Amino acid sequence: MTVDNSGMSVILFEKMPDGELRAIEERIWSMNMVTALEHVNYLVVGGREFETVEGRLNVDKGKLELLLVPMRHEE
Repeated sequence: MTVDNSGMSVILFEKMPDGELRAIEERIWSMNMVTALEHVNYLVVGGREFETVEGRLNVDKGKLELLLVPMRHEE
């Protein structure tokens, strides 16, 4: 698993309307950020808000993968 003193590798996937998954980004998260996932339902990435749907630990790749659904804001 890609974990060291600085954190863990996390990949964010956006679930598209047609069901396809699109990788938004991959970066190292601090362990504090990973722990915070226990308490949050929404993430802001690139100025866009997403609901966290589920996560999985991909042991083969050593990465935490999060499935996100974009929030639609009424204007």
